[in-house]
Amino acid sequence: MSKKKWLGTGAAALLLAAVISGCGANEGGANTNSGGSGGESPAPGGESGAVQAITDRGKLVVGVKYDTKLFGLKNTETGDVEGFDIDISKKIAKKLLGDESKIELKEVTSKTRIPMLNNGDIDLIVATMTITEDRKTQVDFSDVYFNAGQSLLVKKDSPIKSIDDVTKDTKVIGQKGATSIKNIEDKVPGLRVLQYENYQEAFTALKSGKGEVLTTDNAILFGMSQQDPNYVVVGGMFTDEPYGIAAKKGSADLVTAVNETLKELKDSGEYAAIYEKWMGEKPPGE
Repeated sequence: MSKKKWLGTGAAALLLAAVISGCGANEGGANTNSGGSGGESPAPGGESGAVQAITDRGKLVVGVKYDTKLFGLKNTETGDVEGFDIDISKKIAKKLLGDESKIELKEVTSKTRIPMLNNGDIDLIVATMTITEDRKTQVDFSDVYFNAGQSLLVKKDSPIKSIDDVTKDTKVIGQKGATSIKNIEDKVPGLRVLQYENYQEAFTALKSGKGEVLTTDNAILFGMSQQDPNYVVVGGMFTDEPYGIAAKKGSADLVTAVNETLKELKDSGEYAAIYEKWMGEKPPGE
């Protein structure tokens, strides 16, 4: 082979290798959800493209409770879902899309919310979700947007007045997938909680005598007590339950947008107004 021909063949081979290498880098980038360009690896905490996907779709899809008075409860007369979580979700939609009506609400329970998020059925979970170390391995959380604590709901004449009155033989009711189940079973060795799919089923079970106590976060229990004043919240709080808004793992840009929204709401006084609208009092510390 002549020197000139060898040089031409070698150049062609090098060019082909560069093209193949470039294609490989682009495919790797496409699989990262990073929003990065070319073959560069995305920086930790970089853009995920989640916000752009929502913008392109033209609506924000949020997983909320339909059975939790004060936070997310479906109005049987209007068909609308109403509550604190709903109002916060609408403010996030306004931040992202300029219009709080550009939102779709999908029902979730404590059991279904993370699978629905990770399956891509929803963009965010705004559903009385406690931030825990275990959940941080499954989702990305916003800053705390509501502080609650676990308590007990009992019939007015119940001898149970606090967690100290609960024994392993007490019939305790809870919701599947809620952190409150493990919390109370840890507090009362040997206790096994009767678990229901959602809070309305759990409350119905309590009222029908299938249990003596219903346990979850105090703010949720206060809503049940409003529904039926024959049941009261007792014993104060025996855990801290900071609520966070959850996004799919790697959605750094979306979490940033949510945190910006929460800060703006608090700075403007809108958060306090929403809190007082649903809780009947000002936020702690105000």
